[in-house]
Amino acid sequence: MASETPKAKAVLPWTTRVSISFLSTLTDFSRRSNGTVNRRLMNFLDRKTQANAKPVKGVSTKDVTVDAKRNLWFRIYNPTAADADDGLPVFIFFHGGAFAFLSPDSFAYDAVCRRFCRRIPAVVVSVNYRLAPEHRYPSQYDDGEDILRFLDENRAVLPDNADLSKCFLAGDSAGANLAHNVAVRIGKSGLQLIRVVGLVSIQPWFGGEERTAAEVKLDGAPLVSMARTDWLWKAFLPEGSDRDHGAANVSGPNSEDLSGLYYPDTLLFVGGFDPLQDWQKKYYEWLKKSGKNAQLIEYPSSIHAFYIFPELPESSQLISQVKDFVTKKISDFQSNVY
Repeated sequence: MASETPKAKAVLPWTTRVSISFLSTLTDFSRRSNGTVNRRLMNFLDRKTQANAKPVKGVSTKDVTVDAKRNLWFRIYNPTAADADDGLPVFIFFHGGAFAFLSPDSFAYDAVCRRFCRRIPAVVVSVNYRLAPEHRYPSQYDDGEDILRFLDENRAVLPDNADLSKCFLAGDSAGANLAHNVAVRIGKSGLQLIRVVGLVSIQPWFGGEERTAAEVKLDGAPLVSMARTDWLWKAFLPEGSDRDHGAANVSGPNSEDLSGLYYPDTLLFVGGFDPLQDWQKKYYEWLKKSGKNAQLIEYPSSIHAFYIFPELPESSQLISQVKDFVTKKISDFQSNVY
């Protein structure tokens, strides 16, 4: 009998493999069989960072509370050495973690936002939203929309060099899912000061009832195996829902009609060793069919969440491509204005 073909695996430095193994083990041990998360264990092992008004490598930070009752807050990153004669773009970032884990002050996401802030450069607003399963859909989307409305009504909380007419929504994994849904909500209702001119979607966390070719081929991949994603979708979606719910399968049978809605130009990143890549590409095609501007950049040798590991050269490359996208969108916007 013929033996099975070994599954392809991404080639990673040992430091990255250790980090991924720790994160996978942490989230696996935190997930209980009864559908809850052991928050005490998660919070104990999730390394946190403090905001610091004193610039560190050209970036100062501060935390702003919006609603203490639901732990809704954000961290502002300000590039203190940046030339801001024309005002800096505002980069509103939603962290990943499958809607169930991590926060803006988690070490990895604090480091990522510092890099975005310094290299774009931009004023970065990193959002802390409620987590599942304690808070299911649509809590996270409500929180994301509320942050934008708070900023729209409280411009003074941002540095003087922040220009809300040059605003970008961004996120990775579940955060990219959240950014998409906030963009849809804002497209329907509008804002006063904030003008969202672009969306950066990094390996968005989408899914569906279908088992795609990539999910089957790459099952057991770091962080996003089918077993993990099934558990996490069940923890996030409304009781009784399946994975074709519109929050998971955004381009599926229960998708929104975007055709007549303002939706920002989108930059989408996909990894070749990410089991979610087929869902991400379906999202890209759906945006195009809906008449929206979208650009797809593929990293054939990259795993899910590759860019949070600074030792990988692709991580730096992605941030450079985000910078190019932001620069171009601002130029296009200013050309249309003037």
